[in-house]
Amino acid sequence: MYESHYPKKRYQKSLSFLQKHIPENESILDLGVENPFTQIMRDHGYAVSNTGGEDLDLDLSAIRSSDASVVTAFEIFEHLLAPFNALQEIRARKLVASIPLRLWFSPAYRSKTDERDRHFHEFEAWQFDWLLEKTGWKIIDSQKWTHPVKKIGLRPILRYFTPRYYIVYAERFKS
Repeated sequence: MYESHYPKKRYQKSLSFLQKHIPENESILDLGVENPFTQIMRDHGYAVSNTGGEDLDLDLSAIRSSDASVVTAFEIFEHLLAPFNALQEIRARKLVASIPLRLWFSPAYRSKTDERDRHFHEFEAWQFDWLLEKTGWKIIDSQKWTHPVKKIGLRPILRYFTPRYYIVYAERFKS
């Protein structure tokens, strides 16, 4: 997935946000398979375990059985048909999650070669906030950022000032 590009800005922003809210001594369950950001978190002192690549719409056992104090989900929920179920099953009291925001000038992302690398949801920030609230989470902090690309055209210009990513730190407020 990262053979031709590495999301350096996104990783820097995500790590900074994580460090702002989560001390290194907390255990993390990172939703999704191990990836380059898993190693970045470990390199910065976090004890991270990942889910094993199971379909989190159908198999929530890794979430249910985890005793991690924090769950992270970096660009995961847009791939799920039912992110409500996964969010509701998290037992940890803290959540750091990011999503790509819906871009009105661009269609939903869909890989033509990997059926698991598709976005079912293209959230607006308010929709993700509502989803978190409905599943028992209170957003403590959030941040948005743009993702300019080095191309010519209307879309690349719009990407300079249209937020592309949204990250939240939330805490469980009900069981």
